[in-house]
Amino acid sequence: MPAPSTENLRVTGFDTLPSPAELNDALPASDAARRTVIEGRAAIQRVLHGQDRRFLVVVGPCSIHDVDAAAEYARRLKQLADRVADRVLVVMRTYFEKPRTTVGWKGLINDPFLYSDRDFDMSTGLRVARKLLLSINELGLPCGTEFLDPFTPQYLDDGIAWAAIGARTTESQTHRQMASGLSMPVGFKNATTGGLQVALDAMQAAGSAHHFLGVDDGGRAAVVHTAGNPDGHVILRGGHQRTNYAPADIADASQRLAEAGLPAGVMVDCSHANSGKKFENQPDVWTSLIDQRAGGNDAIVGAMLESNLNEGSQKVPGNPGDLAYGVSITDACIGWDTTEQLLLDAHRRLR
Repeated sequence: MPAPSTENLRVTGFDTLPSPAELNDALPASDAARRTVIEGRAAIQRVLHGQDRRFLVVVGPCSIHDVDAAAEYARRLKQLADRVADRVLVVMRTYFEKPRTTVGWKGLINDPFLYSDRDFDMSTGLRVARKLLLSINELGLPCGTEFLDPFTPQYLDDGIAWAAIGARTTESQTHRQMASGLSMPVGFKNATTGGLQVALDAMQAAGSAHHFLGVDDGGRAAVVHTAGNPDGHVILRGGHQRTNYAPADIADASQRLAEAGLPAGVMVDCSHANSGKKFENQPDVWTSLIDQRAGGNDAIVGAMLESNLNEGSQKVPGNPGDLAYGVSITDACIGWDTTEQLLLDAHRRLR
């Protein structure tokens, strides 16, 4: 009688994915898309290091679940970005992965068919996400995302101009190591408690060289060697029933960054705890930031907005075909008209 197995006792199966090289060869970046990424990264770096006076704005859906709606949003945003480009640097928020506090939809890559009979077709999810990403870059609009799974960058890294590490993962050694090798600037959010120290620690860790387990372009397990990322920055998102975008909060964060020998520029997330998780409050946070920046507070280098074609949010129905078009299925977002108004107002005031 064979000895009982001791491995994979709770694993119910494996689905083989294409390697990053295979997917990237199937969906290569055009010259126009590559140019958008390169120029977008360089512009963001200049803003973060005080060499470009423009206000950096990462704006877009909380998460992307409908590629047609996302493409329409991108076309509108590109036109708006061109109107404000001399004073505001616009990056589209293209979030394909969603961290969950307990359970829930984990994003387009994990479940592109929204709990249908084709659950968790991640091969399709990666393909759909990459195709959309490349098409947005071809418009000339740089993209930003949150990297959650440490293998995802190998599939999407070449299409991303700016990345975030979320409040739940900023303290993770795995994500700090990953960020140290990312090709673009990376923002680290403060902890869900509101504590800032984990983000400062993450910036220092990600700025250093690391050696860790990962996958190479061929999809093989490998030791990854990184040089460190010099373009880390803090994102203030509030926490535990309190906000952290007031002038005193900005001054405290900037001072602590300087004392740690880190760049003192700060980004602010207008959503999440800073808005009390109410999308209607995002414009209030935004207005405060523009007031501060227009008043001479150069420590605020940018902001994040959760925005969609239509405001609010919706639950995923039993039939995904019943979803309202252009409405978030994760965090509630401001609508397009409000988004346009906020960016144009910032452009008018940030002289």
